[in-house]
Amino acid sequence: MASNTLVSRRGSGGRKARRRDADQGRQRTLISPAQLGRPRGKAVYWIVFGLVAVGFTLVFLGPLYWMVTGGLKTTQEVVQSPPTAFPSSIHTENYSQAWTVMDLAQLLFNTLYYAFGALAFQLVLDVAAAYSLSKLRPVFGKVILGMMLATLMIPATVLVVPQYLTVLDLPVFERNLLNSPWAIWLPSVTNAFNIFLLKRFFDSIPGELLDAAAIDGASPLRTLRSIVLPISRPILGVVSIFAVVGVWKDFLWPMLTLPDPGKQTLNVGIYSLSNGVPQNVLIAALTIASVPTLLIFLLFQRNIMSGLTAGGLKG
Repeated sequence: MASNTLVSRRGSGGRKARRRDADQGRQRTLISPAQLGRPRGKAVYWIVFGLVAVGFTLVFLGPLYWMVTGGLKTTQEVVQSPPTAFPSSIHTENYSQAWTVMDLAQLLFNTLYYAFGALAFQLVLDVAAAYSLSKLRPVFGKVILGMMLATLMIPATVLVVPQYLTVLDLPVFERNLLNSPWAIWLPSVTNAFNIFLLKRFFDSIPGELLDAAAIDGASPLRTLRSIVLPISRPILGVVSIFAVVGVWKDFLWPMLTLPDPGKQTLNVGIYSLSNGVPQNVLIAALTIASVPTLLIFLLFQRNIMSGLTAGGLKG
């Protein structure tokens, strides 16, 4: 009888402790469910949420709106103070003039050529590096991975001079890579962040799949091609987007390694041809240069999020 009473007391005490912990967990929130259920609490919550959402929207979309509308204004209206929020008259010919005067077609082709070339090299070499570090487990693999990740702590500007001296006189081959696409492609391959993303995804693939492929006689290369890569489409899409956007938005490195005007990228070409060009035409050219990357994000934003959050297989 006493033991039953003791058990019941312990059970009731455990329930009270769990209820107390749950109440404390609810009290740790910024707004408790009880306060949020009241009309005043709901009103305050939605007002604050709306103000924060509108504020962040203005911060991020304000410069884009200013750039797009600036390309539709006259030169006098662009430089006047105070500036106008809306164009007094729309001049769409600024965009066609920017396309012609700055030869944006050639610059766009050059940028696409460099970007997709860098993408091809990254997909081949970074995938191979991540797969070997994840599944083949070479000697000193953890040390190599740690050294790769340590390079993420080094500012990119610190590496500009060593990289420039390397492409100026490539070791072993003794070739000058300036004004060649190799000056863009080779440095882009050494992307420790993409290798880390790929390795993390490869680590989440069950080893049973690879063991079954090995029992069937598949080589590691065949396993990579037939099993690992089809499963890894989300993370491959993310790496592809990062590779293309990384080359597209880069400015300092192409400016140093591609001095020939006929081989420059979009950003460098617009900068080189900006002297003597009206500001409204220049803003129109900058708007055209920004459109491809914005479209890539809007079209593939779900792929970006799903690839970054993918960590395994659903059973």
